[in-house]
Amino acid sequence: MRILLTGFTTFANHGVNPSQRIVDALEESRADLITAVLPVEYGGAGERLRALMAQHQPDAIVMLGLAASRTAINLERFALNINDASLPDNAGDHPRGRPIVPDGPAAYVTRLPIDTMQQALAARGIPAVISNHAGSYVCNHVFYVARHALEQSGSAIPCGFIHVPPIAEAGDQPGLPLAVLVEAVDCCLAVLRQPQHEYPETV
Repeated sequence: MRILLTGFTTFANHGVNPSQRIVDALEESRADLITAVLPVEYGGAGERLRALMAQHQPDAIVMLGLAASRTAINLERFALNINDASLPDNAGDHPRGRPIVPDGPAAYVTRLPIDTMQQALAARGIPAVISNHAGSYVCNHVFYVARHALEQSGSAIPCGFIHVPPIAEAGDQPGLPLAVLVEAVDCCLAVLRQPQHEYPETV
């Protein structure tokens, strides 16, 4: 199984994006892993992701991003058809209430086995929760773009988004150590390599 794993560059006042660090750490871990770091830009990230999908034709897609206020791995359930955020992206784009795909479905549900992933993470003592949606910033944008592209092409490959907390550099900081974040994502990828079931496509 060839898995496309993506993270993001830094943005806003976040000097480190753990999703980029995780992707860098796993980049050469397996020959079947395709990795990329996307810009934190609505247009640029979506365009880059579609190009990667077309170039590599992966068997699964896992996208990562930072959720700065969270303290556990967040397995995202839905991608929403909306760009709406309190801060602009790195290109200065600041949409409010703008659909990603006009007349597209209101949401797509993940095609990752998030229940199984959560159980596998719990078995390793890694805190993980299922989150009902990926927000409305660039993380959600690429999640929706990927799912919509697959839906349009008739593909049912596993595809979804995982938010990770900040890197805990010291014991009194929120988040998780980088080694734990890398282990968590590697664990989720291992689950993906097992036989999977069908998942619903839209709501």
